[in-house]
Amino acid sequence: MKRFLSHLHEKLRPEAANNKAMLLQKESPEDLLIAIGGNPNVGKSTVFNALTGMRQHTGNWSGKTVSTACGECRRFGKRYILTDIPGTYSLFAHSAEEEVARDFLCFGGADAALIVCDATCLERNLNLVLQTMEITPHTAVCINLMDEAEKRGIRIDPLSLERRLGIPVTTCTARSGKGLDSILALLKETAEHTPEPVLPRYTEPIEEAASLLEPLFPKDSVPSARWLSLRILEPQESWTEQLRKYIFSMPNQEEIFRTAKKAQLILEKNNISPEELQDQLTSCLVRTSEDICCEAILSGCSCISPRYRKLDSILTGRFTAIPFMLILLALVFWLTISGANVPSELLSQGFSALEAWMIQFFQSIHAPSWLISLLFEGIWRVLSWVVSVMLPPMAIFFPLFTLLEDLGYLPRIAFNLDKPFCKARACGKQALTMCMEKYMLFLNWILKTIKNYNSLVLFSFSLFVYFVMPLSDFYMIYKTV
Repeated sequence: MKRFLSHLHEKLRPEAANNKAMLLQKESPEDLLIAIGGNPNVGKSTVFNALTGMRQHTGNWSGKTVSTACGECRRFGKRYILTDIPGTYSLFAHSAEEEVARDFLCFGGADAALIVCDATCLERNLNLVLQTMEITPHTAVCINLMDEAEKRGIRIDPLSLERRLGIPVTTCTARSGKGLDSILALLKETAEHTPEPVLPRYTEPIEEAASLLEPLFPKDSVPSARWLSLRILEPQESWTEQLRKYIFSMPNQEEIFRTAKKAQLILEKNNISPEELQDQLTSCLVRTSEDICCEAILSGCSCISPRYRKLDSILTGRFTAIPFMLILLALVFWLTISGANVPSELLSQGFSALEAWMIQFFQSIHAPSWLISLLFEGIWRVLSWVVSVMLPPMAIFFPLFTLLEDLGYLPRIAFNLDKPFCKARACGKQALTMCMEKYMLFLNWILKTIKNYNSLVLFSFSLFVYFVMPLSDFYMIYKTV
């Protein structure tokens, strides 16, 4: 109930949310402000915690419900202000996390950016590295979880990776504290000396269109002229508020938009629509990441094997992805509902027996009937129904959901559903919550309500929640985009 009231309060009064990002400030020009980014679950926060210890401040980003953490440490005669930006897979600003991470890298005034990568799946992580390099040349890479990579027989050549990227690269094992001093030394070098990153190359029409816009933006600035020229080619609906303000504050904005029309004509002549543009940008980044990893990873999973490519062609194929997804989710749904019947029945019987014993006890001490009715026919019975009905499905569903995540199938579900969700001004990642957790749990509530309690009122309320809650989510997505 507390979570529901909080959710309702945020819907009715979004401006009342805590929207103050508790960022530490520089005390002198010698201080270094560092942004620490990375994919989710790569040990980014572990690196941050190891460097800052308990000297941290937490809060929310301005206007967002995305949390932030800032901390500081002093090494080599310098004060480092570290900001743990939200974990994200890309910087195309399809979600609140991506928007916050991109805006801070572009307009947060960071002296350098440290992108933490997982050594066991480096190729997937390089997509974010390449996008960050386009925003700012003051970028460094920290490859974490080297101990896990060694267990799997994966050997990474940091020098080869550094040569291919053109930016500093270091390795560490944050859990044991190994390599932390090298991270700070690397950040000091990256902030004080501008690296020369080897930026990814796109298709010829995109490069030709971007080259028209690039001279119109300031050189050696953050965000870089190349990154801004690529964003101008995208529809303005995809721009974040900070980017929009930055573009419209430029003195030569009229010339920029005139040139942008010429650049977009180049794309149209080559049959590149605004939607196709981002697909081609992403494809080029993925191919660049594959090419780099084939050289930088010396053993282990140096390249994607044909078997995995064949499996991916089935799981994300045009004609096989959706049927396979529906079958698999239906199987998870069936296992959850069927497996929950027995423990749910046992819990219900146990609570009923305990209720009868407590009613007898209260009657023996001559408690008033209204009190007994309030406590047991009201509070206790509702609580026992909720626990016996909801706990077993959750105990089965969440391990299955975690298993799908560990196997790497959930990102593929998000990929498969991204296009239809984009039409609702959302992104594929939101499908995981809306189509799995909420639908399954509330539908299970409906089935159990009909079977066990035969209550028309509860059934009607369940149907109302089942259909109205997803619509409210779509409305909130529309309002926040």
